[in-house]
Amino acid sequence: MGKGDDQEGVVAGGFFWSYTDEPHASRRRQILSKYPQIKQLFGPDYSAFFKISGVVLLQLATGVLLKDAGWVKICLVAYFFGSFLNHNLFLAIHELSHNLAFSSPSLNRWLGIFANLPIGVPMSVTFQKYHLEHHRFQGVDGVDMDIPSLTEVHLVKNVVAKTIWVFLQLFFYALRPLFLKPKPPGCWEFVNFSVQIGLDVSMVYFFGWKSLAYLILSTFLGGGMHPMAGHFISEHYVFNPDQETYSYYGPLNYLTWHVGYHNEHHDFPRIPGNKLHLVKEIAPEFYDSLSCYRSWSQVIYMYIMDRTIGPFSRMKRKSSKAQ
Repeated sequence: MGKGDDQEGVVAGGFFWSYTDEPHASRRRQILSKYPQIKQLFGPDYSAFFKISGVVLLQLATGVLLKDAGWVKICLVAYFFGSFLNHNLFLAIHELSHNLAFSSPSLNRWLGIFANLPIGVPMSVTFQKYHLEHHRFQGVDGVDMDIPSLTEVHLVKNVVAKTIWVFLQLFFYALRPLFLKPKPPGCWEFVNFSVQIGLDVSMVYFFGWKSLAYLILSTFLGGGMHPMAGHFISEHYVFNPDQETYSYYGPLNYLTWHVGYHNEHHDFPRIPGNKLHLVKEIAPEFYDSLSCYRSWSQVIYMYIMDRTIGPFSRMKRKSSKAQ
């Protein structure tokens, strides 16, 4: 890829730029034309409710059990146990944003609000608004809030800055859209906020601050320098200039609703995570030639240590269709 603003795939303003549509819609059409049986995979995963309920209850119970624990123990349990549970719930909310637990969108929203409880901060409803735009307008400048801001690009330029950015990436991920593209809250945000604050206050009232602190620590420790948080970087950060979405085929998929199958997910967002591996099995020729990962921890290491990689390593595009 060369430099300049008038060439395909150029590096401009620190980012890669594409002047073609995102690759997933066209690949979806090609795959469905050749393998129409993939449509049989569409639809909800009705076991999602039970899986989410189990994780929510386990995490809340852990918070209660730690109400009198020392801070060192709370931090250790939060990092080595609770972080996996809360990140699992964050990715359950991702699954629910595509209405993949029930046929009814409202039931998916209610389950998302329930899954949100151990996370400690209301986010499930707002996440859905921005995430669906990420799918519909992948890489579109000013619309896809998954892409780091220019401020991040200008500040995060060396190993130390990238290390700090990784520790705090969940804050950037959560706050970026609120500053760059705020959306007015609706009634579902109010419900999400009210239910979440009600749970947080109840935890403090009945069990003390340490129980709530454990839940919130589990969220933010699991979203920073943590193996499961590697998916934030692996999904769309450009390590290969010819590819903008990457899949991960490692064991952590079993804890993360198979979000690692990310090319497959963007190609077929109506297929639940537990069936995405079947897409690759049915249509291997569309995926086997793509770059992929086997370790999210290795992705984090490469991101930090490679001087040519940073928040700017994302593909952008302009589109008159985006509002």
